[in-house]
Amino acid sequence: MIVEQIWTANAYRNFNYLIACEATGEALAIDPLDHAKCLAAAKAKGWHIAQILNTHEHGDHTGGNGAMVAATGAKLLAHANARDRIPGVDRGLRAGDVIRIGKTVELECLDTPGHTMCHICLRAHGDTPALFCGDTLFNAGAGNCHNGGHPEELYNTFVRQLASLPGNTLVYPGHDYIARNLAFTLDREPDNGKAKAMLPTMEAQDPAHAVVTTLAVEKDINTFFRLTSPSVIRRLREAFPDLPETPDAKTVFLKLRELRNKW
Repeated sequence: MIVEQIWTANAYRNFNYLIACEATGEALAIDPLDHAKCLAAAKAKGWHIAQILNTHEHGDHTGGNGAMVAATGAKLLAHANARDRIPGVDRGLRAGDVIRIGKTVELECLDTPGHTMCHICLRAHGDTPALFCGDTLFNAGAGNCHNGGHPEELYNTFVRQLASLPGNTLVYPGHDYIARNLAFTLDREPDNGKAKAMLPTMEAQDPAHAVVTTLAVEKDINTFFRLTSPSVIRRLREAFPDLPETPDAKTVFLKLRELRNKW
């Protein structure tokens, strides 16, 4: 499996992706908002884009669909329940469905509600596992739930699905928010040494050559995985004095999401 991460350099700080089969040159485009950059990257590599996948229905992920289909004839894939929100879906996806790319690449669909209720993440198995996570999981952060989502569903996705993935899983999110998210981590957990050490480098990072974290790294730097940290809980009780002395993980997650909405 070959992964090409494409930095759009737009105001929304989107990443687009091409996933290609080395044997055949067939490729899948994920959320190809910047269709021109995606098409140019595929042409430069000698790849043919045969499929397009939208992780969810928001316009900054679906906006390139029409131009991509017109240029390539690719089939459009999205969550089965998003057909009325994303025009032209050829294949509706559900949890456990497999997407095959060429002869060598297979991706498993995860049904990951929260940011929206029709959100798909893609999991690549193998020696180098990877997660293409759209707006569910960000580097050092979590998606918001403002436009068709629900924070309790996002919590369930994190705890029941993402947290159990192998630690060496590479994380490929839909946006570059890592510096801002690390700053939130440190606001919530000032003694998080790994986040503190990472922040200056990420503030200077060129997103066109972005760091790719792993799930193990995320569990060290991402507040939304650190729900039992005494420091996180102590700071949370300062913001919410009526919080129990030992709040449950779900309450911590929801309060963190509430704080991040305004931070």
